[in-house]
Amino acid sequence: MVPAPSSAAASLTRAGSLTRAGSLTRAGSLTRAGSLTQDAALLTPAHQFPLGGVLGPRRRAQAIEWAAQTGGLLIEDDYDGEFRYDRQPVGAMQALAPEHVIYAGTASKSLAPGLRLGWLVVPAHLVDDVAAAKARTDRHSSSFDQLTLAEFLDCGAYDRQVRRSRLAYRRRRDHLVAAVRRHAPQAQITGIAAGLHALLELPPGLDEDEIITRAAARHDLALEGLRAYCAESGPHRPALVIGYATPPEHAFTGAVARLMAVLTDTARLTVPGS
Repeated sequence: MVPAPSSAAASLTRAGSLTRAGSLTRAGSLTRAGSLTQDAALLTPAHQFPLGGVLGPRRRAQAIEWAAQTGGLLIEDDYDGEFRYDRQPVGAMQALAPEHVIYAGTASKSLAPGLRLGWLVVPAHLVDDVAAAKARTDRHSSSFDQLTLAEFLDCGAYDRQVRRSRLAYRRRRDHLVAAVRRHAPQAQITGIAAGLHALLELPPGLDEDEIITRAAARHDLALEGLRAYCAESGPHRPALVIGYATPPEHAFTGAVARLMAVLTDTARLTVPGS
């Protein structure tokens, strides 16, 4: 139940293009934006990964103000914006400042990552540069796949696919939330209004590494802790980042049951005298 990270964030980080943009990613914390010396900042404002928060209007305005004042660029990675369950879709920042925001979308969550299809909405003055960079780095995007996706969009089939997927993932999310509340009521599950992952904050006394090790050794379950996503060292409440889209349909219920067994077994062992 390891989640897939934001694709744009992963690729840009591997390329070494972002050295301090991680300081902008914590939901509701853009106070350091004014002191940035970089030319660009990567944000996931609709559904932050991995905490799952939404960037509020004031913080969005601060980020746009920074871009306008410095000439910087905001890269808006909308990696799972199609999947909102309890609220209306969040508007794109790109619409507020089209000359300062690059909007990135992908079909990897709604269709399949193997298609390698995504899109950028780029400020007009950058279109030629971005097209040239794409030609230099990757000439292998399938024209057939792109034309097929265009037809999928035009005929309404993509919308139907998103609606089916959204319903299926919402059912998975609801199953996970109900199981946590029933079997591990001291744990807090957050970031569940959208996306394909949730943040499970562990009860006091439980350790991330111990949970992850026990899950792998005794229950054949791959888990990932919040610590793996921390850009800077420092205290944080132990938590697991739970992806609920990966297990196939026949295995999902069993995977959730094994997760609950890990939590309850570990909690029992931490009780004095148990």
